[in-house]
This record gives sequence, C-alpha cells and structure tokens, in this order.
Amino acid sequence: MLTNFLSDHLKDYFEGDTDNEDLFTLVDQLRGEVFRKIDDRRTIKVRIGTAAYFAKIHHGVGWVEILKNLMQGRLPVLGARNEWLALCALRNAGVRSMTPVLFCERGLNPATRQSAILTESLESKVTLEDFETTESDLKRKLIAEVATMARKMHQAGINHRDFYLCHFLLDLPLVEDRDDAPGAPPVLHLIDLHRAQIRQNVPRRWIVKDLGSLLFSAFEKNLTKRDLLRFVRVYSGSPLREVLVTDPEFWDDVIARAIKLWRQDHDSLPNNVTRLLAR
Repeated sequence: MLTNFLSDHLKDYFEGDTDNEDLFTLVDQLRGEVFRKIDDRRTIKVRIGTAAYFAKIHHGVGWVEILKNLMQGRLPVLGARNEWLALCALRNAGVRSMTPVLFCERGLNPATRQSAILTESLESKVTLEDFETTESDLKRKLIAEVATMARKMHQAGINHRDFYLCHFLLDLPLVEDRDDAPGAPPVLHLIDLHRAQIRQNVPRRWIVKDLGSLLFSAFEKNLTKRDLLRFVRVYSGSPLREVLVTDPEFWDDVIARAIKLWRQDHDSLPNNVTRLLAR
C-alpha cells in the first residue's frame, strides 16, 4: 500500500494524526461544489484558506465492478491511487498536468478500499474542445504542443484512455499575449488521469486508441491535411517522409480508430473530415 502524502502547506489544516485512517476521514468530511457524483466516488471543488482544490474521494468499487472488468479483460480502477501514480509519472516526464497535494488510502480489501486525492485547482483555463482560433500561427503551436505532450506521455509508459481535446486545458491569457513571454508556446495542462495505465512500454494498440480518440475529438475543428501531417511529424520526432514510409499502417490504424468512434453516433463523416483523410 502506498504511503500517505500531504504537502507541507496543508498540514496545519488537516489537524491531528495523518495516518491512513484519520487523513481519509478528514478529506471525506470536506464540503464544496459537487462536480461529479456516482455510486463509488465524488469530485468536489473546495477552498482551503485562500486556495481552491479539487478532491476526488473513492469509497470502493465493489466486487461486481471488479469482476465485470476482469471478465472484459480489463484491470479495474480501484481508487485514487491510479491517478496519483499517473500524475507523478507525468510530472517526471515533463508533461504539465494537475498538481497533487494530498493522497491517502485505507483498507486491504480491493472492493471496499477507500482513497482520496487532492489537486490544486487549475484556474483561468479553457479546454481545447471549447477553444477556437483563426490565427494560423497559434494553431500550429497548439498542434505541436499537443503532439509533444502525447509523445512524452507515451514514451514514459503512460496511456491516458480518455485522450480527448476536452482534457487539455489552455492557459488564459495566452502566453503569446503576455509581455514576459512573447512567442513562447501555449501552456497546456493534461487532466483526468483517473483511468490512465502505466507500464514500462505502452503497447501499440493502446497508443492507437489514445491517438485515435484525440483525432476523433478534433474532427469538428477546422483541421487541414497539413495540420495532420504536422502532428505526425512532431509526435514521431522523425522526418515526415521517413515516418510515412516505415510505418504507414500505424497511422492508418489511428485514423480507423477515430472513424470508428465517430460512426458510433453518426451515419457519415463531416465533409471537411472526408477531405482531410483523403489520400
């Protein structure tokens, strides 16, 4: 079992002993704005002093959920430990994400284990799903930054499993609009690591799933063929001609994955996507 973690600046707030039992109880008693609540967990935004945080509190998934996942060939997500490990791994890989300030868990039974994670709230942000721009230079920078973050994540042995534009948060105001950092790349944070997996190396099929999900979520953006190729070049870190010759099947599988996701809810692809994917 992982050792509890509590940032120094919060130790005065969580008074008393902070062993596994007591720290979880204190976090579970926090009250704030409810962002999500399902049977086994809830996500709330709380204020501690002058700062805002998000608390994700897990109360055990139960044996039914564990067995269902195992029968489907998937490892069940048992609590906050998964997100804690993923956030630490992303930080080590140089990928901006949420900053964890607390982690705790208690209980040996995997079906009833209780756990919680507290992260600093990311303020003044907009998701890439909601962000629109007609500025071509900014668009190029965003594509390059997303591709770089994806490459670093996968090279570090992490696959996201919910890798959509809505889980990229863009700093506002934009970095390029600030006098102290003209021309710098836009600042993005990758969030929602609840289902992430960590291995020595990410299997090919999971990389395809991540990148296919990302492309699917960008279908309604005004992408061009050049945008798509720019992503491929930056993500691969190799000359474009070399990439398309050595492993064209990989990117064909990514596109096929994106199309499959789109057609789960739509009869046909948007016209701009048909042109985008045309040979």
